[in-house]
Amino acid sequence: MILGTAGHIDHGKTTLVRALTGVDTDRLPEEKRRGITIDLGFAPLLLDGMGTIGVVDVPGHEGFIRTMLAGASGIDMALLVIGADEGVMPQTKEHLEILSLLGITKGVVALTKSDLVDDEWLALVKDDVQLLLGGTSLEGSAVVPVSAATGAGMEALRNAILATALRVEPRTVSDDLFRMPVDRVFTVMGTGTVVTGTVWSGSVSRNASLFIRPGNRAARVRGVQKHGATVATAFAGGRAALSLAGFEVADIARGSVVVSDPGWLPTGQLEAEVIISPGAPPLTSRTRLRFHIGTSDVGCRLVGDFGNRAAGTRNPQPMRIVLDQPVIARGGDRFVLRYPSPPRTIGGGEVVDPYPARRKTAAAMRAAAHEVSGPGQPNGTAGFVWEADATDAADPAHAYESAAPGSARLRRMLSAAGMSGISLTSLPIRLGCPPSAVSANCTTVGAVTIDGRAYDRSCVDQICEDLFVAISVQVANHPLEEGVSLQTLRASFGTAAEVIDEALNRLAGTGRIELKSALARPSGWIPTLDTREQALSDAIMHDICVQPSEPPSVSELTGKFGSEAPALLRKLERDGELERVSDDRYYSMAAIAQVMDTLKSRLEPGRIYAPAELREVLGVSRKYLIPLLEFCDRAGITERSAGGRAIPR
Repeated sequence: MILGTAGHIDHGKTTLVRALTGVDTDRLPEEKRRGITIDLGFAPLLLDGMGTIGVVDVPGHEGFIRTMLAGASGIDMALLVIGADEGVMPQTKEHLEILSLLGITKGVVALTKSDLVDDEWLALVKDDVQLLLGGTSLEGSAVVPVSAATGAGMEALRNAILATALRVEPRTVSDDLFRMPVDRVFTVMGTGTVVTGTVWSGSVSRNASLFIRPGNRAARVRGVQKHGATVATAFAGGRAALSLAGFEVADIARGSVVVSDPGWLPTGQLEAEVIISPGAPPLTSRTRLRFHIGTSDVGCRLVGDFGNRAAGTRNPQPMRIVLDQPVIARGGDRFVLRYPSPPRTIGGGEVVDPYPARRKTAAAMRAAAHEVSGPGQPNGTAGFVWEADATDAADPAHAYESAAPGSARLRRMLSAAGMSGISLTSLPIRLGCPPSAVSANCTTVGAVTIDGRAYDRSCVDQICEDLFVAISVQVANHPLEEGVSLQTLRASFGTAAEVIDEALNRLAGTGRIELKSALARPSGWIPTLDTREQALSDAIMHDICVQPSEPPSVSELTGKFGSEAPALLRKLERDGELERVSDDRYYSMAAIAQVMDTLKSRLEPGRIYAPAELREVLGVSRKYLIPLLEFCDRAGITERSAGGRAIPR
């Protein structure tokens, strides 16, 4: 578990951390000289009855908000530090805004320097703090007056931190994918390059193979430490220092992410639910902003409906975030948006999909959010904690989330993906859930899984209906055919063949169609001839039987009887009246039987006969001989060799 500080400069955050942990987190010479925190500091805090948790001390100066964001993004609970002598200050408000945007709902407020003020002033400051916390993610947090100088209130603060920590839901999931945003990189003599960070998910052990993102370099873990002690494994929710083999300090920087699975790919666009602060300046799709996620800080712009911001509200809006440089993100990740000049925090939100399939219009994103949220609900409010009415238990999105984490996001993704579907292996990252939860999420939303991909059930149902209509129309338009080729159906629908096959099997399973060989047809459908077609079929059969050993070709019959001749020939073949000897010629079954009897009775088994001899035996010209002999080869009546053909012994 990670406790992160927050608060205005010179309100005593570092001093308070030193009083709690015994560790001075100001390690840089410049920090010592100037007396202010410039970079992130780290310390272990031992809590009786709970064990050791990590503490991240962040700078309070407005010029170091980027550094503060890098430290605050991985914490589980906050220690908001407010000097009792000055009370609420600008960075107090901005840090609290950031904590709310990051979804930090557990925290303690420490009123430092309480020994410098009287009781009346302290009571006024407490009232101001309670007013400040109202409507934020830290509303209702304990407010504890303390003095690091005298030690007054320190035990009460420890107890408040412990009580709050016990209410924090642990992040440890053993089978989740490992990810650790890097906040420090340095070299240790005899150890090599070391990266530190808060483990956001999964676990890592010595000799594990990892990847450094962005980029595609692989790394091996030489050693793992936690709070300065060597450990076998580091888990989610804790600090970790990893010694990496084969890397120099220059190869990695703050903002890099260490991951275990190659599926963690950098993304240049995100679909997100974005909250714009009420006091933010007007924004357009051309407005340049800074995007903070994990320890990364990159430029971005928003694409969405900027006219849907009701005055004074914080309702999330669906937007596409286009990034200047790729980042590593996961469904459910929180981020912060800042205006570059003058620098200020103007909003944030939650990642809905780190790998959106295509660019969406503002209208399309509103429609997708409406589908998840339901009519009458704020678009995509799931997971945000602001005013008391910011969420609603009746929202369908919350019903999905309570059943399986990430289900609401999956429902939206499947709807957007359509018949392209989504790879199951990508879902742990896109949904923000461990691999073991993918199946539960798919079950919750009723997804159909086919050949390693998930599809929206309504899309598969629609494919079933479209296939049934296509099959019915095809047999109606071609009543002489036995059915519709499965290959034709697969090629005509523009989706994966596995999906078509699944839909066909569903139709067959419900008795709506029949599958025979490589054909599909409506159940109970039988090709039948009307009076005219029957007369035409009889006429074709007559012409073939007039000279049975040398029947007319398909093209000749088509020229005489019209375009229906090929279909009628195929039906006569299916009915057992004709045999197709070659692509362009059919023989009556009686003629084929006569040919086989002649060959068996007049040829000596084992002797090879040249084509000229066989022509004399059968009494046909070469035009008819070769196709007949090839048919006999396929039927096993004759065997072909270099010198001719023979009847098998």
